[in-house]
Amino acid sequence: MNTTPKSLRLQIAIFGRTNVGKSSVLNLLAGQDVAITSPVPGTTTDVVEKSMELLPVGPVVFLDTAGLDDKSELGGKRTERARRIFDRADVALLVVEPYGWGDCESEIAAAAREKHIPLIVLVNKTDIAAPSAELLAALRERNLEPILCSALTRSLGELTVSAIKSRLLKITQAAAGPKAILGDLVRPGQTVVFIIPIDKEAPKGRIILPQVQAMRDLLDHGALFLTCREHEYPQALAALKEPPALVVCDSQVVDFMVEHTPPGVPCTTFSILFARFKGDLAAYAAGAAAIRSLLPGDKVVVLEGCSHHAIEDDIGRVKLPRWLRETVKGDLKIDTFAGHDIPAGLGDYKLAIQCGGCMLGRTEILGRMGKAAAAGIPITNYGTAISECKGVLERVLSPFPAALEAYRQAKAVEASPR
Repeated sequence: MNTTPKSLRLQIAIFGRTNVGKSSVLNLLAGQDVAITSPVPGTTTDVVEKSMELLPVGPVVFLDTAGLDDKSELGGKRTERARRIFDRADVALLVVEPYGWGDCESEIAAAAREKHIPLIVLVNKTDIAAPSAELLAALRERNLEPILCSALTRSLGELTVSAIKSRLLKITQAAAGPKAILGDLVRPGQTVVFIIPIDKEAPKGRIILPQVQAMRDLLDHGALFLTCREHEYPQALAALKEPPALVVCDSQVVDFMVEHTPPGVPCTTFSILFARFKGDLAAYAAGAAAIRSLLPGDKVVVLEGCSHHAIEDDIGRVKLPRWLRETVKGDLKIDTFAGHDIPAGLGDYKLAIQCGGCMLGRTEILGRMGKAAAAGIPITNYGTAISECKGVLERVLSPFPAALEAYRQAKAVEASPR
């Protein structure tokens, strides 16, 4: 579990005023001195991330943020960065002192409610004072049951950690979304064929993270898999005694896969699998239909989840833009944003295209999709966009009837007279 990618870990953000003990709480939960603590306000100047195994909850990432009431010279930048953590958080941990509830706490609670993020309130420093009547009244008004905490008192700290784990278990058990990448699409003992090109984007001696995660998911579900390069695919099919239950390919060879896959065999791409696992595949499929309505000169934004140096055959910066321009039969203005930041003016674009999202959590991707919807622009992802450009999207959506129907409906709307 120590090597579980951050994107598959529960993201727990720690919020609160300056000097309420957020970093001490992080150190308590981690069982070690991860963050610097000091009575000087503003000690935490940037988000501190700590990945760990929190048994029995599982792999988590704690995100310790700067105080949202920071009035120091750099306070504005610090608090803005802290607020952006709401886009990544699966759970918000609000640390307060016993003496009351103010605008800062109200703002954090309101942001968590607006983004539908579960909120856990920790009342710290209870070794110094009991929670005030004002604080308890504010919590009752918001239907929040606090956990009492003294991050610097060992016996009370152990009780706090136990109580937090209990809350987190309830939250994770109630969490929505697919529980498998593709293991729920096949039965134990069935065979899946993976088509993995070895090109300049393939890391030397390794395969990329989404492919590794898909393989592990099949192992967890008792299914078999056969891996090949695209030119070996016909040979791989011939080696099987019966047709595979599913074929999955890298999006850049999706047209080749569709051409060589027997009509009755379901097939899709790694990126589409992750569109379902990390986001809303039906919305992505509907967004892909907008590609055919793009006109030369339109603006498109590409959202990458990781930062890397573009190479000659880069999917997001070279190949996808080329396929889009070929489909539109003209030039497009394509802007690319990498990492956790996305442009504020999404409404300036005709289409947003999200990467596969292997480095991002589901909450963050759904948040991006929500921002696109609020801006009134369609959003799709690499796999659906590339498959649409190559004219095979209906085929690779066939394992997902709801997404296929959403695509067909959106396509009919795009084709109707305006």
